[in-house]
Order: sequence, then structure tokens, then C-alpha cells
Amino acid sequence: MSVILETVNLERTFGAVVAAADINITINSGEVVGVIGSNGAGKTTFVNMVTGYLAPSGGEIRYRGNSIVGKPTRDITRLGICRSFQIPQLFLELSVLDNIIIALTIAKQEKPSLLQPAVTTQLIDEAMTILNRFQVSQYAEQEVGVLAQGIRKLVDIAMATVGNPELLFLDEPTSGVSADEKMQIMNVLMSALKTTGTAVLFIEHDMEIVEAFAPRVIAFYEGTVLIDAPTTEVLQDDRVREFVIGTEFHRQTETN
Repeated sequence: MSVILETVNLERTFGAVVAAADINITINSGEVVGVIGSNGAGKTTFVNMVTGYLAPSGGEIRYRGNSIVGKPTRDITRLGICRSFQIPQLFLELSVLDNIIIALTIAKQEKPSLLQPAVTTQLIDEAMTILNRFQVSQYAEQEVGVLAQGIRKLVDIAMATVGNPELLFLDEPTSGVSADEKMQIMNVLMSALKTTGTAVLFIEHDMEIVEAFAPRVIAFYEGTVLIDAPTTEVLQDDRVREFVIGTEFHRQTETN
């Protein structure tokens, strides 16, 4: 595996408030990494800085060895770093297929032209291939607004991958999804991303999901990385049990 992302002493302050400090993280190609931490621990701040939504106050962000600090979000996306959001960013009144086609059109064209046909057979075929990969092709003609939250999540993440990113950040991919559906949604999602070799960092509060799908976990606490290690080691760490997941989860895993 080769290093695709490296952050060095990354930090972000808001006046006297330190939102992130001394974040040193290395991500390899094709890795799957879980990101955990309580609300306000610095998880989303880290993702926002890497993806260009928030400028760091200090430190370095390198993608494939080159600095991306100061680059616009669109440029970072075109380099190969994409993300989804906790709340799906979808056109609710349009069909699933139309949502994917719009995302593909934006990804393919530097400056979309009104003189070019908006929809071609090739574009539709490409969109259907993506929907098949995420096992939602049966919903292609349905309006997004009437779909269950889990399906919306899959469509939203499918849209984030239309540019074939090398690194994908997922912000709580199972939030709002029923407990019965979570494992199924994650199985579909991870299987789809594995076929493209995409490295994945996913923020998650459900430790059962983290245990099941993340070989490595980064735990944040008060804006810093508390521990970055294999999942079993992280979930057994005394500091993580005290500040992040609590002791109740640990007791449950011991009795199962």
C-alpha cells in the first residue's frame, strides 16, 4: 500500500478556541478507517480541513506528497478526495437516476455547456452502472423524496463516488437508519467501495458498526488524536472507554 494522505501538525483555532491541534495522520491507498469521538471532539473539523471546506490555522495536508492547503473544495474533489455528509445532499423532487446523472455531469465537465446535450445514452448507462454497484438500480425511476433513509444514504454516497475518488470521507453513513438496516447498508456500501479500491474514512458513533467494518480506528478527543491503532486495541483502550465509548459498551462486548 502507498500513502495517499498525510497531515502534519494540523490545527484549527477559532479565536481562543482550539478546535483541532497536532493532528498527524497517514492514510494508505485502499484502507478502511473508522473515526470516533464524542460531539465536538474534532472529527468533522478534521474532515472539513482535508476536503477544503475549512482552512487550517497551521500545519500541512499532503495528498500524494503534494500540499493541498488553500486549494478550493472543487479542486480537491477533482484530485480524488470526496465526501458525503451526515444529511444526504440530494435533489428530493428528482428521480434517483436524475440525481446520479447530475452528479456525473458536474464531475465530467469543467464548465458545463448549454450547447451540449444534458443526457446521453452513455451517461445513462454510466449512471445505471453506479446504481447497480450500490444495489439501488431498482429505485432508478423513483423520486428520491419518497425513499427510505437508508436508500437515500446509499444514493448520496453513490453520488459522491461518480468521479472515482481515491479517498472518500463518510460522515455518519448510518445516522437516521433503523438499527435493523444498519449492517445491511454498510455491507452494501463497503462492498461497492471495495470494487473500486477506494480508501474510506467513516465517522461513526455506533461501535458495533466500527467493530464490524473498520480494521483501524482513529479516536478524537478535545481536538486531538487520542489514539490511532487497530480497532481491537482502540476499543479496549482505557482512555477511549472513559472519554469516547464509555464502559457499558466494553462490558457488553465481554459478555457476547
